[in-house]
Amino acid sequence: MKRVVGVVVSWAVLVFAVTAAAAAEEQTKNLESTPQVKTYRVQQKAIQAGDYEAYKKTMTKASAAGMDKQTKEMKMDPKKAMEFMKMMQPTDMKFTSLKVDKNKATLMATGMMEKEVNKGTIEFEQEDGQWKIVQQSWTNAK
Repeated sequence: MKRVVGVVVSWAVLVFAVTAAAAAEEQTKNLESTPQVKTYRVQQKAIQAGDYEAYKKTMTKASAAGMDKQTKEMKMDPKKAMEFMKMMQPTDMKFTSLKVDKNKATLMATGMMEKEVNKGTIEFEQEDGQWKIVQQSWTNAK
């Protein structure tokens, strides 16, 4: 009888794990259709293309101005800034949650950076009727 209970418990754990993984994948798919993730994907494409102006259009005006200032302070031209951004961009991204509060939103994600899982927080604001990125931060802290 003990063996049967152990098999049933193991089966239940396996079913739960598969169900949880499927639910996480479904949530990621659902998040892909949100305007915040769509904005983030546009930004990723701009980074991959090295298009500094398209990159800035995904950001709030204040954040874009801050990017211009930081680029100048680092004595980088837009092309070098985009090369740097490309190096810093996480791979294998998965969006894990989205919290929207009126005209602000926080998108949580995971991604790989230097062969290590990092957690990301991407903050958005609505500006001129569109969701724009305010800032993002990534950490490898558990």
